[in-house]
Amino acid sequence: DPTRIADIQMRLADIDAHSAEARAAIILAGLGFDEATQAGPCSALSGGWRMRVALAAVLFAEPDLLLLDEPTNYLDLEGTIWLESYLARYPRSVLLISHDRDLLNKSVDSIVHLDAGKLTYYRGGYDRFNRQRREQQALQLKMKKKQDDQRRHMEEFVERFRSKASKARQAQSRLKALSKLEPIISLADSTMLPFSFPEPAKKLAPPIVAMENASVGYDPARPVLTGLDLRIDDDDRIALLGSNGNGKSTFAKLIAGRLDPFSGSVRRAHNMQVAYFAQHQLDELKPDQTPYDHVRELMRDATEAQTRARVGAMGFVRTKMDTPAKNLSGGEKARLLLGLATFNGAHLLILDEPTNHLDIDSREALVQALADYSGAVILITHDQHLIEASADRLWLVANGTTEPFDGDVADYRRLVVEGPRKKKSSNGAAPQNRKVAAQDRRRNAADARAQTAALRKKIKETESLVAKLQKEIQALDSRLADTTLYNGDATKAADHARARSDATKKLAEAEETWLKLSAEHETAQAD
Repeated sequence: DPTRIADIQMRLADIDAHSAEARAAIILAGLGFDEATQAGPCSALSGGWRMRVALAAVLFAEPDLLLLDEPTNYLDLEGTIWLESYLARYPRSVLLISHDRDLLNKSVDSIVHLDAGKLTYYRGGYDRFNRQRREQQALQLKMKKKQDDQRRHMEEFVERFRSKASKARQAQSRLKALSKLEPIISLADSTMLPFSFPEPAKKLAPPIVAMENASVGYDPARPVLTGLDLRIDDDDRIALLGSNGNGKSTFAKLIAGRLDPFSGSVRRAHNMQVAYFAQHQLDELKPDQTPYDHVRELMRDATEAQTRARVGAMGFVRTKMDTPAKNLSGGEKARLLLGLATFNGAHLLILDEPTNHLDIDSREALVQALADYSGAVILITHDQHLIEASADRLWLVANGTTEPFDGDVADYRRLVVEGPRKKKSSNGAAPQNRKVAAQDRRRNAADARAQTAALRKKIKETESLVAKLQKEIQALDSRLADTTLYNGDATKAADHARARSDATKKLAEAEETWLKLSAEHETAQAD
């Protein structure tokens, strides 16, 4: 039937069928599938990769309304960056549920906030929504205080003059006005439960890990990573970049001592404690045991009150302490596992995708906990905000090795979206001896780190002096606030006041020195 054939051909043209395979390949490649995996069976894939296939199928269908619920949970950083740019260009409607603030900033143009059973619409991305909500909270709080003052004044008037005949009518009028006064409910965020990482019992001298020409993997004949020449100091904050399958987890296991090098050397500080967190470890929790039971196994000699205090420090309220692990949410399981992994005060904290299942407030609590933690941190995460807020250095795991990345997260984002720029020499040929150049860069980086060690030591000493002076001033303030100080010898009060003045002056000088040293350290690192 020529007419039917023509209809089919027009329909195929309308749905852009001739480019279907290319579009599918582009989406799958963006989500991390190489050509071999694209052509292979789904039965060979893990659960996380099958979730990516499901996401790719939804994106390929290009529905008029695209509904996505936490689409980045099973993506790496590269896949998340690609999805951000894809959704930003998506020509139809998208309804997205996500706790990834960068995704919400770059991919949507409005926010609908669900709170206390109500939906509130905000124009713009997450940062704009957050700013507007904070402003509303401040305004509502101010209005509520004004109304409370007005209510208190009216109540006092009614109580004073209710029994007086001359004022009875006015009192009744105020009473009616008081009953009609609609209460202003202040906007309040839900309580953000904190994370807490115990400090290491004893500081270790840097470097705590040093690698020289090390190689590692699972088969000596085919190592995953080679030529590793890196060092980790006691307060480093390092984020590992690179697509899934390049060896980030393998590298983390080498640092943690779970894998031994095939060649070269990996030296670790004596008595170094390592805390390792990975999402797959959630299955290792005992489903019938409560958070209290899990912690109790680590505190056999402690009282119940001490054990519950430690569980509470992990961010569990009383009711959740006695909830079996199988009934906890994904975020609560991650919180429990983080608390157990860091229980003994680690010198090095390795976090492999710690933000999966955590909401935005919990992610912010994690950022604050890492800022307060004094040990070294290795991060593997697709959360760009966590990297930018917590990491001082970026290492790229790619091409069979790991080396420092020359740039920030924005530079890496451009690299993922635009692809690497091929550098050419003056005669148009590709540069030679790249391996030698890479080794030179690593050696220069190591030399620069060694040169700044003395500067880092001075900064630490100055920080200790600042903390000491702050405590001294606090103690003097408490003493000066004590009225009994002024009952006896007047010179004691004068001495305390002079001591506080001297301590304040020293504190200002120490803070100025700290700022100067920090600026010199940043300049040295940039060089």
